[in-house]
Amino acid sequence: IPADATDASALSRVCRGADAVFMCAMATYHRWPTDFFPILDGTVRAAEAVGARLIVLGNLYGYGKNGESPLRSDMPLDPNSKKGTARTIMWQRAARASVPAIEIRSSDYLGHGAISYFSLIALPSIIEDQPVAFIGDLDATHAWTFTKDVARTLVAASRYTGEWGRAFHVPSQHASPNELIRKTAAMLGRDIAETHSYSIPEMEALGMHELIEMTYLFESPLLVDSSDAETLLGVKASSLEEMIADTLRDHL
Repeated sequence: IPADATDASALSRVCRGADAVFMCAMATYHRWPTDFFPILDGTVRAAEAVGARLIVLGNLYGYGKNGESPLRSDMPLDPNSKKGTARTIMWQRAARASVPAIEIRSSDYLGHGAISYFSLIALPSIIEDQPVAFIGDLDATHAWTFTKDVARTLVAASRYTGEWGRAFHVPSQHASPNELIRKTAAMLGRDIAETHSYSIPEMEALGMHELIEMTYLFESPLLVDSSDAETLLGVKASSLEEMIADTLRDHL
């Protein structure tokens, strides 16, 4: 049922009778600081109006570049980017709601139809059997989150009987960009002979302006501790091979 998430009255009519409301809507990337707050606020008011629990889908941006890896869900938020600041404010507003709220935080997405830095920058070249470029240190271990594991974690969180007002990390797999690139290529029967990391000037020349403030996520290892989600929600990460195969579903 389509509805405008910024219109709390309309959204509350759609949500009438719901036990839980999942806030998974997305704003245009470069407009997060302006467009995300009305979406979140409308969803919060709708959940409050119908007395439903609120589960917010977030990410790791709020920890900032000073977040010590492996990231834990109980670590303080200390954003250094405008997009990380937007995400932090969103969770703070959700946590102040008059209904119980939980945030589910994911890393970079893999999966069929997933939109992520990997799918936008590296994947097209892998599919076309061309030299592959990506960002950051291509040998730094990074957390990758499967969209189906995100869905499982969201649903499990809605049934959580412990204390709310907290966050969980989606169980994820860890691999360097180079490892992910080569595993993806191998699944397509390709042999990637060359990978390259874009410099900031190259990113600027290619119009990747909104990505530049987030490159710190790929400049050093990004590890995620999801042990609490595994223990308390009963969710486990799918294998990296399953994530890649689903990402390539239309190309195998």
